[in-house]
Amino acid sequence: MAKVTIASEDDLAHARADPAFRHQLMAENLDMLLSELNRLRSRGANKSETDRHIREGANLAVKLAELLQHIKSSRGASRSASGRR
Repeated sequence: MAKVTIASEDDLAHARADPAFRHQLMAENLDMLLSELNRLRSRGANKSETDRHIREGANLAVKLAELLQHIKSSRGASRSASGRR
């Protein structure tokens, strides 16, 4: 099983203040989630419980991806606004 690294309070505070770090942290967590979903899918021991976990994980992955898109578009908008001066 892969070692899961939980974001520290310092990481969370840094993510609140730095959109680039927030994007990186969320992207790493999305990658970790997708890897775990793939592992669950290939193991599939307890079918009904595994299916439920995969559905929950897929929903969370979609939410993370949407947040990543929002961060990316916000960063792009702030860069173009600052370049218009």
